[in-house]
Amino acid sequence: MKPARLLPLIALASLTPLGALAAGHGRLEVMTQTRDVSTGIAGPLPAATVSVVGTPLSQAADALGRVALERVPEGQQRVVCAASGHAPKKAVVVVKANATAKMTCVLDALPTPEHRALPTARPARMAPPPTPSPTGANTVKSVAASGGFSGGAHAGTALSKPGHIGRLAPPEDQRREGYEAVAEADFVAAQATPLSTFSIDVDTASYSNLRRMLNAGSLPPAAAVRVEEMLNAFQYDLPRPDHRSPDAPPFAVSAEQSDAPWAPGHRLVRLSLQSTPIAVEALPPTNLVFLLDVSGSMNASNKLPLLKQSLGLLIDQLRPQDTVALTVYAGAAGVVLPPTSGAEKARILGALDALEAGGSTAGGAGLRLAYQVAREHFDARGTNRVILATDGDFNVGQSSDGELVDLIERERESGVFLTVLGFGTGNYQDAKMQKLADAGNGAHAYIDSLNEARKVLVAEMGATLHTVAKDVKLQVEFNPSRVKGYRLIGYDNRRLADRDFDDDAKDAGELGAGHSVTALYEIVPASSDEAVPGVGALKYQAQTRTPASASDDLLTVKLRWKAPDARASRLTEVVVRDTPTPLTAASLDFHFAAAVAELGLVLSESKHQGTSSAASAALRAAAALGPDLDGRRAEFVALAQRAAALQRASAPVSVLAR
Repeated sequence: MKPARLLPLIALASLTPLGALAAGHGRLEVMTQTRDVSTGIAGPLPAATVSVVGTPLSQAADALGRVALERVPEGQQRVVCAASGHAPKKAVVVVKANATAKMTCVLDALPTPEHRALPTARPARMAPPPTPSPTGANTVKSVAASGGFSGGAHAGTALSKPGHIGRLAPPEDQRREGYEAVAEADFVAAQATPLSTFSIDVDTASYSNLRRMLNAGSLPPAAAVRVEEMLNAFQYDLPRPDHRSPDAPPFAVSAEQSDAPWAPGHRLVRLSLQSTPIAVEALPPTNLVFLLDVSGSMNASNKLPLLKQSLGLLIDQLRPQDTVALTVYAGAAGVVLPPTSGAEKARILGALDALEAGGSTAGGAGLRLAYQVAREHFDARGTNRVILATDGDFNVGQSSDGELVDLIERERESGVFLTVLGFGTGNYQDAKMQKLADAGNGAHAYIDSLNEARKVLVAEMGATLHTVAKDVKLQVEFNPSRVKGYRLIGYDNRRLADRDFDDDAKDAGELGAGHSVTALYEIVPASSDEAVPGVGALKYQAQTRTPASASDDLLTVKLRWKAPDARASRLTEVVVRDTPTPLTAASLDFHFAAAVAELGLVLSESKHQGTSSAASAALRAAAALGPDLDGRRAEFVALAQRAAALQRASAPVSVLAR
């Protein structure tokens, strides 16, 4: 399929009368686009800056790449379009008085190690993801070290099965990455299975990782897409906890419900938790041990150099009462810098800058050493944490997932938690790193840029380092008189058995200061004629209607959680009434979360995606930007548009012919 035809850089003929403009001035409308020079694929470029030379007129493009400049002097005007990561363009446009001149400015993306060119010939396509096992919800099937991309007998085969999107093969340096496919939740009948139990997840690695792939010009493998991590990569306007009572939980629970945009007749319920952010100066003392991978696989500009820059941002935030130690591992593990006060930033940064990559990867030995250093300098008053930064490659000594998880689970009992930061392309072992972070009572983030490092390690420093509640579990009980069927979107590897909810020995997710958690349930209302699998006519049991089931309760949310230093859990309950809001009146946050989930359903090739599409996700998100002070929502719009363009470019012939 040929790439979409690009508009010319300048179109001068389109002139629209504007009686409201003063004589001698006109309007200039500019559409900014980004183009992948290797594929020719173009899409809107949010936040590009358009300036008229010799005037104070300058404006950033909106989420759809549009700029409208008013009161532009008539005559020939020199225009400059610029954006980060792109080659700037200069052009001349003729502006007429009381008229609108229109132009399109296409900026070529600059090549970087993270943005490799795709081959010009059509490469092999990805095989369908492994078929989920029918034996249970938590069945995990490994996607080979290739990261789930096809080869062998599947090479060159187009996908035409319903529910699968066509994909170009990934760049060569992504084919050794490791992901795990997890069985997607099906709809279940509320009458037969009224309880849904899962652990919270505050990881965001999946979103930044798929952003890296989309920006590099390839669709992510389905197994790399975790919808809950996409949802939790964004901030929402949520109520804060009530701290007036000392017994109140350190988080607030909220709910919103409206129509499911991709499934007519279904409803979407958004459940959210929000903890209170803590300013850096108010954080307790922090005992940090950096465990840094300096093996040969880290010898790339988007690995060790980016790692150094990223941790430098965190070091700049440290206070005199904080301490940092640097430990490294390659062929062996060692201490580069003993615990050092945050007041000695120059010493810490100097030790960090001196690191070089080389050798094999003895990750297990490095973990044992880092935990030992953290325990020896344990601060009972504050936060004690190991920060592991790596591409996930462990190939010397103790390196299997099971061995490493056992080691980390033993170490977390000391009160030292683990944060895992992923870097780079090629060896990135996503599944392994998620397991390590989960076992270590910490979060997993993927750093694809310095902007992401600034978000995780500076803007969200309190959430990253300071835990306010651990082993947080949710159990949702649905009222069968109001709900016929339901399914939890995402959290596929976080689902728990119902009996695990009351078992304090069962590990679950951690909530940091300022963290938010969003979960979406898709619901089939009890009034629906739709058949829900899982329950048939009952011979010996009759449906009994209790006073509670006859109420207007839609569901009840129960939460179990522990204080960071506690062994016994506490219980919090919240009732959600059956009071849906029309989709036209739903909040911007509801619409944006629905758009993020919609793109996740498409990219993960969900069998429940309904009418979802990347294009409609982009439109929904663009209409729900809100203030968007950090620009992350506009960035999502551009990513969804890019995903739609990549799908069109890689669509199988059999699909295009229909």
